[in-house]
Amino acid sequence: MTSPAPPLQETLSRAYAALVARRLPSAEALCQQILATDPGHFDALSLLIAAESAQGRHAEALESCERAARLRPDHADSHYNRGAILRTLGRLDEALEAYDRALNLRPDYPEALTNRGNVLSGLGRHEQALDNFDRALALRPGLAEALQGKANALRGMKRHEGALAVYDQIIVLRPGQAEAYNSRGMILRALKRQDEAVAAYDRAIALKPGYADALSNRGNALHDLRRYAEALGSYEAALAANPHQPFAFSGAAECALKLCDWERREAYAAQMPARVADAGSIILPFVLLGYSGDPALQLACARKLVAARLPVRPAALSDGLVRSADRIRVAYLSADFRQHPIGELAAGLFERHDRALFEVVGISFGPDDQSPGRARIIKAFDAFHDVRGMTDPEIAGLIRGLNVDIAVDMMGYTQEARIGVLAHRPAPVQVGYLGYPSTSAADFIDYLIGDPVVTPFDHAAHFSEEIVQLPGSYLINDRARPSSKAGMTRADVGLPDEGFVFCCFNSTWKISPDVFDIWMDLLRQTPGSVLWLASDGPVSDSALRAEAGRRGIDASRLVFKPRLPLDEHLACHGLADLFLDTLPYNAHATAADALWAGLPVLTCRGESFAGRVGASLLTAAGLPELITGNLAEYRAMALDLAADPARLAGLKARLMAGRETSALFDADRYVRHIEAAFETMVGRALAGEPRASFAV
Repeated sequence: MTSPAPPLQETLSRAYAALVARRLPSAEALCQQILATDPGHFDALSLLIAAESAQGRHAEALESCERAARLRPDHADSHYNRGAILRTLGRLDEALEAYDRALNLRPDYPEALTNRGNVLSGLGRHEQALDNFDRALALRPGLAEALQGKANALRGMKRHEGALAVYDQIIVLRPGQAEAYNSRGMILRALKRQDEAVAAYDRAIALKPGYADALSNRGNALHDLRRYAEALGSYEAALAANPHQPFAFSGAAECALKLCDWERREAYAAQMPARVADAGSIILPFVLLGYSGDPALQLACARKLVAARLPVRPAALSDGLVRSADRIRVAYLSADFRQHPIGELAAGLFERHDRALFEVVGISFGPDDQSPGRARIIKAFDAFHDVRGMTDPEIAGLIRGLNVDIAVDMMGYTQEARIGVLAHRPAPVQVGYLGYPSTSAADFIDYLIGDPVVTPFDHAAHFSEEIVQLPGSYLINDRARPSSKAGMTRADVGLPDEGFVFCCFNSTWKISPDVFDIWMDLLRQTPGSVLWLASDGPVSDSALRAEAGRRGIDASRLVFKPRLPLDEHLACHGLADLFLDTLPYNAHATAADALWAGLPVLTCRGESFAGRVGASLLTAAGLPELITGNLAEYRAMALDLAADPARLAGLKARLMAGRETSALFDADRYVRHIEAAFETMVGRALAGEPRASFAV
C-alpha cells in the first residue's frame, strides 16, 4: 500500500525551502509536481519562474512567465517578472512594455519603476530613466537599487558630479557594499581624479578580496597615471581572481607593451587569437595593433568591441538624404583638436578647404590645452563646437540639427574616442579618417579613407567600410611645418661625436622583439654605431637597455631622447643617419617628421594598414627603394646603407629637394583630392546609389 501524496500546500512549502537553500533542481521538480496536479496553481508557477531563472534557463522562465500572465493578467508581479527576464534576454523594448503593464496595474510599484529605469538606461534614454528612478525613490526613499540606477543614468548623461553624490548616498546606506566603491571609482576616473579613483577601488577590494572588476578598474586608473607596473599587477590579479574578466587581459597586454616587458608580451601574443575568439573577452582594437598585423584578426576584434559597446543600436537620426544645396557641409569629429600629432597634421586641411564648395564644422570632445595649435584649428573651421560635456545622443542630435552631409570620425578606437556618436547615424554619409589605421567594423561608418598602399582593394574583405583611395599618401602633410632649430650638435643631445647613428623616435611600445633583434645585430655589425630612441620613461628605457645587454650589446650604445619642442625635435633628425621603422605598427606622423627633416626612413611593409604607412609615405615622397618586403631584406638594406655614406647623402639630398615637389608635402593637391572624394560620396548619395569603393 503506497503512502498518500502530501497536500499541495506542504509541497509548495518544501519547494520554497529548496529555492531559499539554492537547491534549484529540487525546487523546480516540486513545482512541476504541483503543476501536474493543478496546472493553474499560480504560486507554484511563480516559484518555478524563480527556479528556472536562477539556473540561467531564461527561455523556459519566459515561457512560464507568459503562462502566469495568461492566468492572472491583472497581477502586476506577473508582468514585472516577465519584464525582468526579457531584460536579461536583451529584448529591451518588450521588457519596457511588460513594466508598463505592471505599472498600469500598480502605479506605486517602486521595483517596477526601478527596473523600467534600468531598461531605459540600456536604451540610452537616460533622461527618462532618471525620472523613473526619482519616482521610485519618492515612493521608497533610500531604495539602493533605485539609487544605483540613478547614479548610472547620471553617469550616462555625463553628469559625473551628480552621480558621485548619489554613490556617496549609497555608501552611507550600505557602507560595506564593495560594488558602490567600485562604481564610485569609475566616476572619479571619469572626472580625471585618478588618485581618488585608486583609493575607491582599494576600498572595494578590501571589502571584497578578489573582486575582479574592481581590480581591473584599478588597473585602468593606474594606467591613466602612467604607473604601468602597478597597473599590470592589478590586471593580473583580476585575471587570477576571474580568468574571464572581460577587460583585464587587454589592459595587461597594453601595459606589457608600454613596459617593454617582452616575456609577458610573448605570452600574451600567443593568447591573442583565442582571446579575440572568446565571447567573454574584449580586446581593445588599438592594443591588438601593437601585437598583430593580421587584418582578419583586427576586423574580428573590432566587431566584438562594437557589439559589446552598442548591444542595442539606436534609431537612425538621418533619413539618408543629402540636403546641401550649394556647399557640402562636412563635420570633423575628434578629441585631438589641440597640440597633438593628428591636430598638427590636419590643421592645414581644415584651412585649405574650398569655401565656395565646402562648409567645415569642428566637433571637439577632447581637452582644451589652450595651445597655439588649438587656436589655429578653431580659426580654421567655419564653426567649432566644444561638446565635452554632452552625451553621444546629444552630440548626434547637434550634428543632425546642423544638417551635416558628411560626418568624419578622426578617432576610431584611440583614446577618448566617441564612435557611439555616429551609431545614431546623424549624417547621411559617415567616414573614418586619419586617426585610426584599421577598420572600425561598424556598419554605420560608410567609407574609410586610405591610399593604394595602406588600403589596397584586394584587402577589402578585412574592412567593414568601403575603401576610398587618395593618390599619394592618405596622411596629410604640408609645407607650413616649422623648420628645424639651427645649431644643435650631437653633444647637445648626448650622442657621440663620431659613429653611425641609427634612430627610431616611435613610442617604445611599438618596438617588437624581432625588430629589436635586428637593431642589435646592426650595432654589432657597425662598429662605433649607436641606436637613438625616444624615451617613454625610465622603466621602459631600463627594460630596453637590459634587452640590449641580453643580446651582448653594451647598454651605453642606446641613447634616449627626451620629449622636446617641435623645432628641437625636428632638428634632432639632422644629427642621425638613418631612421629605422617598426613592425607590426609603423611610424606614422613620426616618419613624416623624419622625411620632412631630410632623414631617410627604412621601412618593412606589413600585412595591415598600420604596418604599411611607412611604405605609403615613402612612395609619396619618391623614395620607394627604402621599402623592404620582409625583415631579412630590412636588415640587409640597413647594413648596406650604414656602409655607404655617399648613397645616404644622395637620399638625404633627394628628400630635401623633394620637400617642394613631392606629393607627400603638397597640401593643396591633397585637399583637392579629398574634396573630390567627398564630392563622389555625396554624389552617390544624391543619386540614391549604394556606397562603393573607389579611387580618386
